[in-house]
Amino acid sequence: MMRRLPYLLPLIVLAGLAGYFWSGLGRDPNTLPSVLIDQPLPELGLAPIAGRERGLVTADLKGQVSLLNIFGSWCVACQAEHPFLMQLKAEGRVPIHGINWRERNADAGPAWLTRLGDPYTLIGADPDSRAAIALGVTGAPETFIIDAAGVIRYKHIGPITKDIWEKKLWPIVERLRRG
Repeated sequence: MMRRLPYLLPLIVLAGLAGYFWSGLGRDPNTLPSVLIDQPLPELGLAPIAGRERGLVTADLKGQVSLLNIFGSWCVACQAEHPFLMQLKAEGRVPIHGINWRERNADAGPAWLTRLGDPYTLIGADPDSRAAIALGVTGAPETFIIDAAGVIRYKHIGPITKDIWEKKLWPIVERLRRG
């Protein structure tokens, strides 16, 4: 038996690795766990973007269920998501607040919103990623559902589409509104 061990050990290791990778095939690659779920929103104190008088602070996200969307004019996926955010604003279903993340040029975000439309109730500028780091942002776009008490209840990574809205996000918003 001892003579066979050197030959069996690589097979055992290979079987263990194969099992580990096999278990990962059933996971959604767009879902990353967040330690902030069911935690109060971190303290935000973001300056307004050019053309706006108010920025975004944590207290602005209390009192009603809302979305907090991380975006940037440089972000191709944000451009794909933007028409749907405009549709949500037009429907008036839920307030959408934005964090304009990592803009190298302070005028790029406002110019982008002027060109494509502005779905945001309030927007804060986060050029140095302080808010994004506090929120655990891994890329743009990311959208958080914030309850009326200012607690993060859900984090969606990637663009919001009609299908994602109807199947995932809207049911959460409705449930939170009902209490």
